[in-house]
Amino acid sequence: MMKKATLLSCILFLAISLCAQKDSTIRKKDRKRDVLMQTTMGDIIIRLSDSTPLHRDNFLKLVKVNYYDSVLFHRVMNGFMIQAGDPNSKSAKAGIPLGDGSPGYTVPAEFRTSLFHKKGMLAAARWPDNVNPEKASSGSQFYIAQGKIFTDAELDIMEKQRMQGKKIPESYRAIYKTVGGVPHLDQNYTVFGEVIKGLEVIDKIAAVEVSKGRDLNRPISDVRIIKARLIKRKKF
Repeated sequence: MMKKATLLSCILFLAISLCAQKDSTIRKKDRKRDVLMQTTMGDIIIRLSDSTPLHRDNFLKLVKVNYYDSVLFHRVMNGFMIQAGDPNSKSAKAGIPLGDGSPGYTVPAEFRTSLFHKKGMLAAARWPDNVNPEKASSGSQFYIAQGKIFTDAELDIMEKQRMQGKKIPESYRAIYKTVGGVPHLDQNYTVFGEVIKGLEVIDKIAAVEVSKGRDLNRPISDVRIIKARLIKRKKF
């Protein structure tokens, strides 16, 4: 009887634990937590922005239901960004092109002048303007900006050639000239968080060898998110 009771208790505990892990309800305390992303190349800690609540809550929901566990960084471009979030990548065979997977919905754009593409910023991937004029974000795919450090002359050229004359604010310029980033993406893709620990991991992932074939920019050797989970915030 004792063994049966113990077994029943264990089964009940596992069932409760599983339900808790799959609970997508976003609570007030969740919004005060950071996201620990354990990858095959090291740990990344991300802090989400409260000024983009739709993207923040969506990302928290996906983390809570283990959506990103086992997902690959399927698009890596050194000096630009690293991209992940395609659910089809979890069991994708080598050489298979990726990037079309999603949870089946999009998130409305949330552009904020306070959030721009400095190195380490988290942003949402999306379909191109010709099929997505509202610039709505993918429901799950994201990228982390790496970019490069620019000179004033290079930023001037970017304004003319890639930003159609749009000016880069001086406060942004100071960051792009010291920390680096990807200025031509500003106000075109929703930025909704920042890597607060693990920038060196971003560089390591960005530096891996990638395919030049039909699975263009997919790492030759898989770079995987082992697990993503919410953690208590710390000062770094």
